[in-house]
Amino acid sequence: MYAVIRTGGKQYRIQVGEKLKVEQIEAQSGSELILDQVLMVADGEKISMGDPLVEGATVSATVLGQGRHDKIRIFKMRRRKHYQKHQGHRQNYTEIQITGIAS
Repeated sequence: MYAVIRTGGKQYRIQVGEKLKVEQIEAQSGSELILDQVLMVADGEKISMGDPLVEGATVSATVLGQGRHDKIRIFKMRRRKHYQKHQGHRQNYTEIQITGIAS
């Protein structure tokens, strides 16, 4: 059984027991999350697709922790103009573990 959910402006294909890093969600470590933006649920041959969301479908997850991704370095340069710009960015994330899919 798997599902496709939407969180943080991105879509994820998930299964029970999976760990994944999603855009930051305000929640404490160890707390239970209910994700209700389920786009599709598949259980063997039975597939339920939403328009856009599947009615009554939820995904439960446990928050494992908060963190920050590796730094992305941005370097801009204009040749022969004596212009160089260095910039960096680290995106926040929430690590969750999927505990159940209910449809």
